[in-house]
Amino acid sequence: MLNDHAKVIKVFSAAGEIVGRKKLQKMIFIGKKLNFPFYEKYNFHFFGPYSEELTLRIEELCNLGFLQELKEKKGGYIQYRYSLTEAGEDFLSHYDLNLPHLQEVMTNMNGQSSKFLELVSTILYFDTSAKDEVVEKVFTLKSKQSYTEEDIDEAYAYIEALKASLLSRIH
Repeated sequence: MLNDHAKVIKVFSAAGEIVGRKKLQKMIFIGKKLNFPFYEKYNFHFFGPYSEELTLRIEELCNLGFLQELKEKKGGYIQYRYSLTEAGEDFLSHYDLNLPHLQEVMTNMNGQSSKFLELVSTILYFDTSAKDEVVEKVFTLKSKQSYTEEDIDEAYAYIEALKASLLSRIH
């Protein structure tokens, strides 16, 4: 019943502390696009792919005491830090989740900036379109982010590197 909750907790077990709600949203979405078994529904929102389901699940996990949410004032906004609690680790111990390579992928993504993951997830959101169409969508929908052609090429290379890393570990 709480299997999807356990999968989200497993992300924190794998990646450690995650700083920022946006980063967390993007990490789960990218993981989903890399065929990890995350089933939250995503829609395109101001900052790229966004899941209200995931937001509610995180809130539930915090309310249950499985995740800790710390709010920090950063200039003109509030930043959220999420980490796994002992109760969360105990909860996770009751689930036999076999998610090979989740740790490497989540740790890698956690080391990236939210802005970069926003770009990567936006590209993956439109992955059924041709690259030139995706680039046009990025420049249109994400104009305030001022992404460059180089940023987009770097994001595509990052996606391919993640996919190649997963494929090489399977074979």
